[in-house]
Amino acid sequence: MRAATWTGVNEVSVETVPDPQILNEHDVILRVRRTTTCGSDLHLLGGYIPFMRAGDVLGHEFLGEVVEVGRGVRERKVGDRVVVNSFVACGTCWYCRQELYSLCDNGNPDPGITEALWGQSPGGCFGYSHAMGGWAGSHAEYIRVPYADVGAFVVPDGVSDERALFASDAVSTGWMGADMGGTRPGDTVAVWGAGGVGQMAARAAMLLGAEKVFVVDRLPERLAQVRTHVGAETIDYSQTDVLAELREQTGGRGPDVCIEAVGMEAHSPGVHGVYDQVKQQLRLQTDRPSAVREAILACRKGGTVFVLGVFGGMVDKYPLGAAMNKGLTVRGAQVHGQRYTPRILERMARGELTTEHLATHTMSLEEAPRGYRMFKDKTDGCVRAVFTPNG
Repeated sequence: MRAATWTGVNEVSVETVPDPQILNEHDVILRVRRTTTCGSDLHLLGGYIPFMRAGDVLGHEFLGEVVEVGRGVRERKVGDRVVVNSFVACGTCWYCRQELYSLCDNGNPDPGITEALWGQSPGGCFGYSHAMGGWAGSHAEYIRVPYADVGAFVVPDGVSDERALFASDAVSTGWMGADMGGTRPGDTVAVWGAGGVGQMAARAAMLLGAEKVFVVDRLPERLAQVRTHVGAETIDYSQTDVLAELREQTGGRGPDVCIEAVGMEAHSPGVHGVYDQVKQQLRLQTDRPSAVREAILACRKGGTVFVLGVFGGMVDKYPLGAAMNKGLTVRGAQVHGQRYTPRILERMARGELTTEHLATHTMSLEEAPRGYRMFKDKTDGCVRAVFTPNG
């Protein structure tokens, strides 16, 4: 079959790779209908997560049709159109029973790397390096999905592929940030990052009852999407002082919930941005934390900061004093998608969650290298590049 593979730093190549096979009785094989780029893929592409091997298949956000099932699969059948959560979870371990699916004890078959990095291993993720299990990704004609009864969800008939696709990761991740960040009716919520995850975090906060929602970014096409399709207010950090703007908008108090949806390659103006980039390029720090720092400083006393963006290692100038003295709750997680996907699909079916606007560029799998270039360089207003491996 054909698949988009990582072949080196900033190199994507479409190659012929072996077809996936059923290896466990709980597996299914999917014929991939839609798969999309994600901002966290750029960390792999740029070499910031150094556990990729040439030939690894990329992609973790996808939707497809079941074409083969293992003998232990009970809830899925051939012909089902399903959206699959990006993190692999068994559904039976202690963490899965607590609905902490991305922390699954059995989702990462190669936990040694992350145990050495972080003390314990989270679950595995499709197409996200050998640190996260070495699972083949979704930018391919077919993909093996383990624990299919747990992580693959049948898409309602009235929900299009283009809409359901983003339930795989962007919507479920954004919803988790708003939910686990403790958003309550009447709250003010600020989101850093207007990519797919940031937009969906803002929309989830609104659906959970937030009175005011602000999204912070610098790209005009993304900020326009926020205003048009999400309905939140926007702040262009290249044009204004974000901390001052948020204080003014909240009567001097600050947002109740601050959600960071940028990750380890955050940009920021001024000397701090230059400092972070230089230290990261020299490998004196692994991640650029400017959005996290700003979220902590912006959040009201006693509020919550939730980190959705992917971070891999160590950061500099983390404002621990502000977090402690302001009495903040700082949380973070990879997506517990299995917890949220059923309710997300219901809201999509009712028209409360629309995501088609995120797919600014749809193209064949053979065009994946061009799609990744556009996505990385943010050319032609590209918010997400969506690939159709089977036409």
